[in-house]
Amino acid sequence: MSTEATADQAAEYIPEKVKKAEKKLEENPYDLDAWSILIREAQNQPIDKARKTYERLVAQFPSSGRFWKLFIEAEIKAKNYDKVEKLFQRCLMKVLHIDLWKCYLSYVRETKGKLPSYKEKMAQAYDFALDKIGMEIMSYQIWVDYINFLKGVEAVGSYAENQRITAVRRVYQRGCVNPMINIEQLWRDYSKYEEGINVHLAKKMIEDRSRDYMNARRVAKEYETVMKGLDRNAPSVPPQNSPQEAVQVEMWKKYIQWEKSNPLRTEDQTLITKRVMFAYEQCLLVLGHHPDVWYEAAQYLDQSSKLLAEKGDMNNSKVFSDEAANIYERAISTLLKKNMLLYFSFADYEESRLKHEKVHSIYNRLLAIEDIDPTLVYIQYMKFGRRAEGIKSGRIIFKKAREDMRTRHHVYVTAALMEYYCSKDKSVAFKIFELGLKKYGDIPEYILAYIDYLSHLNEDNNTRVLFERVLTSGSLSPEKSGEIWARFLAFESNIGDLASILKVERRRFTAFKDEYEGKETALLVDRYKFMDLYPCSASELKALGYKVCTTYLNLHLHRKMILTAMASSPVEDSSIETDLWISNQIKCIYIALLHQLISQRAVQKPSLNPKQQAIAGVEARLARKTP
Repeated sequence: MSTEATADQAAEYIPEKVKKAEKKLEENPYDLDAWSILIREAQNQPIDKARKTYERLVAQFPSSGRFWKLFIEAEIKAKNYDKVEKLFQRCLMKVLHIDLWKCYLSYVRETKGKLPSYKEKMAQAYDFALDKIGMEIMSYQIWVDYINFLKGVEAVGSYAENQRITAVRRVYQRGCVNPMINIEQLWRDYSKYEEGINVHLAKKMIEDRSRDYMNARRVAKEYETVMKGLDRNAPSVPPQNSPQEAVQVEMWKKYIQWEKSNPLRTEDQTLITKRVMFAYEQCLLVLGHHPDVWYEAAQYLDQSSKLLAEKGDMNNSKVFSDEAANIYERAISTLLKKNMLLYFSFADYEESRLKHEKVHSIYNRLLAIEDIDPTLVYIQYMKFGRRAEGIKSGRIIFKKAREDMRTRHHVYVTAALMEYYCSKDKSVAFKIFELGLKKYGDIPEYILAYIDYLSHLNEDNNTRVLFERVLTSGSLSPEKSGEIWARFLAFESNIGDLASILKVERRRFTAFKDEYEGKETALLVDRYKFMDLYPCSASELKALGYKVCTTYLNLHLHRKMILTAMASSPVEDSSIETDLWISNQIKCIYIALLHQLISQRAVQKPSLNPKQQAIAGVEARLARKTP
C-alpha cells in the first residue's frame, strides 16, 4: 500500500464516537451531548476541515453566543480575519451575549492596532458595544477597558488634554449610574480620577452624581439577586417540558417582570423600555423556541409605543412600534418559521396599524410553506379579509383555499357560517355546506357541523333529510357513523314522536348488531340521557356494557393526558400553581368527568401504580375545588 493511500485513509477516518454522535443527531438535531462530541472533535481539527461542523452548529443554534464565539476563535487562531469579520457581521447585532461582544472588542484591539485610524475605530467599537450590551450585569470590564483606552490616548496640547478628560469623564459618569457588578469599584475609580484633576471641583462633581450612583448601586444588588441561578449559556432548544426547564423559564420571567417594575424608579419611559427589551433579548438567547416570549416582547413594545404617543413623544413611539413588528419578523424568520400563533398575532398587529397589504403578505408567506396544514391559516385569513375588506375578500380567500389540495373540511364550515352570520344569506351557506358534503361526506365532524347549522335554523325537515342521506349513502364506515346515529337519536328525542324515536333506535341497533348483540338495554340509555346526566349509576352503566359517545371518550383521553403531565410535574397542592397547568375553562369540563371516574374507581378499587396514584391525587385536588 502506498504512502498516499495510507494518508487518504487516515484523512477519511471517522472516530466511532463521532459516528454515534451523528446518528443521535439524525434522531434529535438538538441533542447537546452529541453536539459536545462534535465540537471537541472540531477543536482538534484544522479549521478548513472543522468549518463545516461549526457552520452546522451555528445554523442549529443561531442564538448561542457561546457557539458563535467558538467558531470565531477558531478562525482567529488560523488568522482568517476576513472570515472573522464576516462572522461578526452575521451574529453580533442578533446575539447580545457578553462573552461574544468581549471577543469582538478583543479582536478589534489586537488586529487594528497598526492602522492609522485605530484610535477612532477602537473608540467607535467601545461606544457601539456599550450601546448594545452596556446594560449587561457583567459589563464592568468593558467599561473599565474603554476608560483605560481613553486614558492611554496621547493628547498634545491643552485642548487635546481637555478633550481626553471630557471623554473619560463621560464614560465614567455613564457607567456609575448603570447597575452592574463592581459598580462600587467604578465609583471609587471615578472619585480618584476627579480628585486627580482638580480637588476643589471634584467634591461638587461627585456630590452631583452621588444620588444617582446610590440608586444604581441599590438596583445592582437586586439585579445580581434576580439573575442568580439563570443558565445564560444554555443553547436555545424546543420546549422540553422538563422540571429543570420550568424552573429556568420561571426565573427568566421573574427577571423580565423585575425590569418591568422599574427598579431604577425613573420617569424616562424610553429607558424603562430599553432595559425591559434588553431583558427579553437575553431571555430569547436561551428561550428562543418559546413563542410566548416573542409575543410578550412584541406586546410590551406596542404598549410602550402607545404610552409614548400619549405623552407626545411620536418619534420614539414610532421606533418602538416598528420594533414590535421587527420582533415578530425575527421570530418567524429564524427559530419559529412554522409557528402559526406568531404569524397570526403578527398579522393582527399589522392589521391594527392598518397595513393590510402587509397582512396579506404574512398569510401568503405562511401558506407558501409546503409541509404545513394550511387549514387554520385559511380560516384566519378569511376572517381577516371579511372584517378588513368585506365579505367579497373572504370569498376570494375561500376560493383559494378550495383550490389548495392540503386544505381540510374546516374551511367550508368557516365559509358557510361566515356567509350566514355576516351576509345573512342562509342560501349561500347551504350551498357551501352541500359543496363540502360532496368532498367530505365521509368525515363525521363535517357532517355534525352541517347538522348543527340546520338545527340552529330549526330546519327540522332538512335536518332529517341530511341524517337520512349521510347514513344511507354508504360514504360513512360503521365505525365513523356512531356519533351521527347518537345525534340522530337525540334529534328525534327533542322534536320527534315516540314512533320516530323507536324507529331510529331499531335502525341503529341493526347498524351495530354485532357490537350490541345481547346489550340492547345499553342502547336505551341514549334515549334518556341528557348532556352529562345518565339514567344509571356509573357501575350500572358498566354492567350494561354502555359505551359513551366519541366526544366523551376524547375528553376522557384529553383529561388523562393533562393529569399525567400534572402528576409528573413539580406542581404543589395550591390553586395558583395548578392553574398554570390547567385552565379554568378546561377544569369546568373535566369536573363532571372526574366525579364519574372517581365514583367508578371507588366501586372497583383497583391496585394503583405510583403514576396512577399521582393522577388520583390530582383528581382529588380538583374535585375538592368543585363549587
